[in-house]
Formats: sequence, structure tokens, C-alpha cells
Amino acid sequence: MKYQEFLDYIYQRHSGNVKLGLDRMLNILDKMGNPNKKLRGIHIAGTNGKGSTAAICEALSLEYGIKTGLNTSPHLVDYRERIRVNGKNIKLYELIKSYKKWQPIFEKNEASFFEITTSMAFYYFIKNKVENAIFEVGLGGRLDGTNPFTPTVSVITTISYDHTKSLGNALEKIAYEKAGIIKKNTPLILGKMDKIASDIIKKIAEEKDAPVYEFEKDFNVSNISFSESGTEFDFQSKMLNLEKLSTNLIGRHQAYNSATAIMTFLIFLEEINKTIDTYKIRKALRKVNWQGRMEILSKTPLVLIDGAHNEEAIKCLSQNLKELFPDKKIYFVMAILRDKNLKSIIKNICDVSYKIYISKNKSTRAAEIEDQVKFVQQDHNNYEIISDVVKATQKAISEAQEEDVIVISGSLYTISEVLKAEEYIFNV
Repeated sequence: MKYQEFLDYIYQRHSGNVKLGLDRMLNILDKMGNPNKKLRGIHIAGTNGKGSTAAICEALSLEYGIKTGLNTSPHLVDYRERIRVNGKNIKLYELIKSYKKWQPIFEKNEASFFEITTSMAFYYFIKNKVENAIFEVGLGGRLDGTNPFTPTVSVITTISYDHTKSLGNALEKIAYEKAGIIKKNTPLILGKMDKIASDIIKKIAEEKDAPVYEFEKDFNVSNISFSESGTEFDFQSKMLNLEKLSTNLIGRHQAYNSATAIMTFLIFLEEINKTIDTYKIRKALRKVNWQGRMEILSKTPLVLIDGAHNEEAIKCLSQNLKELFPDKKIYFVMAILRDKNLKSIIKNICDVSYKIYISKNKSTRAAEIEDQVKFVQQDHNNYEIISDVVKATQKAISEAQEEDVIVISGSLYTISEVLKAEEYIFNV
């Protein structure tokens, strides 16, 4: 079975099997020998920032020489990005071999695409004797396929509105769903979030005797600055204070994600009886492996992609762009998913854009062009409709001057299309 054959098959056979609940996942893992109960590591939920936090935790772990597994979703270019050990994607033959080994169990349980991927990650990490397994929650937490994991440390990065059809349209309900990852007597790290959400989460943590380490109470950041090369900040906690830390990830929010990841890793080290090495922490932060988050693809003109896909993330992106490029014209290629808050997202995009290219990505959940146009017209009159994301990007590059900025955002699916065509875009 070749790579594309494998992808086509699992998409066609299993993508329609989505059903919230853990019964199928627990059945599959039971047949695998419950690898989820034999691993130690870090489980990360949150509306935004969980992928970046996971990648930072991976970098910290690898700098310590700890054998590390990372399971994230979705992928940007290659499905194998979802399962990596020591920073390297699972090899194709290992992926196919794992799938074929457990295919009868997947078929019998009518497993979903996500359940298959997650269970293969559990199996692959055990097989490779991973010492720190890092799992990013896919959707919510309480009923997510990663939730059978019994981690060393749990993390909830942020709470805001997203996937409201599945998680509810109130912060209290969303917080409750995310808090579903909390395990008894397992330390919990809370990132920067609204007090309404943190109070609900802390109450659930108390019921499970889970010690809580909270942003602005037990750890914090200050003196944040960022440029095209990365982000600098000071970190404070009851365990460790560090000045002038820098990460290769760009944006004010990445200082918050970094602080959450550092605190998480400090607690993980404490749990596994390893000592803190500040040099390794500094070194790790400068080489985080995480694509598509305020990532610069080209510099003349500057072309930047970002996976912001919901109201809070786009607002954060817009604020970062204003701070980073206060006097530059921004040509914005946007393609959003229809189940998002289009009005608010597009208003934030309009606020920073000189010109907007309205496009549609290839996701089955993509917002229609006319629905995006309707909201752009309320706040902006300099726009163009180019339905193909790659062609829209090429047009933006052709129209911008060397000193201008091109931003492509609105969905991870959108930036995925640009990354897959990156060589073509910049060599035409």
C-alpha cells in the first residue's frame, strides 16, 4: 500500500465515522494492550495555543535527551506529521505496518479517522519506548480520543469560542468539556484565560485532587517583545525565574505559550526526578519545530502564513500584525471555514488589511465566497475574489511592493494549501 493509497482509503473508509464518545477508543486500546496506561507524558487541551505549547514541550524534552513522542492534529503537508518521535515523522513503512496490524480492530469498531490516528500514536510510542509522550487534544477534551491517556501532567492553554456545535456556545460549557482531561492526583497547568473559565476548571481539579499551577498566580511573563526573528520575554515562577528568554516562534501570544510550556516541563521534571538546567531551557526555546504559526516563507516581499482559524486567534494575529508592521501595507489572502464566526473574524482581518483576496480552501467545511464577501463589504472596499488559495497568493505577491507584507490565514487548511505549493509559488 502506497502513501496516497493509504490516505485515500482511511479518508474514504473512516472520515464519516465521527461520533463523540470514548467507547470505541477504549475498545481499540484494550485490544492493543492499553498503551495509553503505560506511557507517561503531557496531555494538552485548549481552544488556542495547544499545538504551539505541545511543540515547545517537545523541544524542551528533546534538549534534555528524553525520548519524546508528539501526537498533534491536523497535519499541514504530510499526514505523518501527526505522529513523531524525537522530532521526526513516523516512517511510511512503519505507518502502513501499524495500520495493517490493527486494521481488523479498526474495522470491527467502525473507528473514526481521528481514533485510528490517535490509537496508532499510542501504539507507536510504546513500541519505540518513548519516555515523554505529548498528546494534543483534537476536540474538547472530555470525549476526545486522546482522553484515555494517563499523563504525568495535564495542561489547558486557553478557553474561548470554537467548535460551538460540539462544545456549546458558553465559556462555562467549553471550560467544562476541556476540563474533562483532568486526571485524579495529576498536576494541572492553566494558561492565560478568563476567570469564568479558570474558576470552573479549578473546581473540577479540586474534586479530583489535582494540584493546579495557574498563569499570573504561580507563573507569569513580562517584558515581552517580538520581531520577524522571534519573541523575547522574562519568565517568573515560584520554581524558577529567567530573564531574556527567546523563542523562534513569533508573536506576543507565543510568550504566553512558552511560559505555559516551561511551567509544564518544570513540573514534569519534578515528577520524574530530574534537575532543572536553565541552559537547556534557553537553548530549546530557540529551536521549536512548529510550522504555520506566524511563519515567514519569504522576505522580499515578506510572505507570512498563520493558522489562525477562530475569532480569538484571528484577533491575536491582527494585534501582532499591527505591532510588528505598524507602517506597512498588508495584502491579506483569506479563506475561512463556514462554521466559524465569519463576521468577527473578517472584521479583524479588515482592520489590518490594505487589500483582501477572498478565497476558498478545499475543505468540505470551507465558507462560500459569497458569504465571506458579504462581511468584507461591511468594513472594506479594496478586495478581490480569487477562489483558488494558491492563485490568490500569487496575485498578492505580484501586486505587493518589496516593502509590503502578504499574510495568508483563516484556516489551517488554507495555509496547508500554500505550504504544499510553496516551491511552485516562489519559483514561477
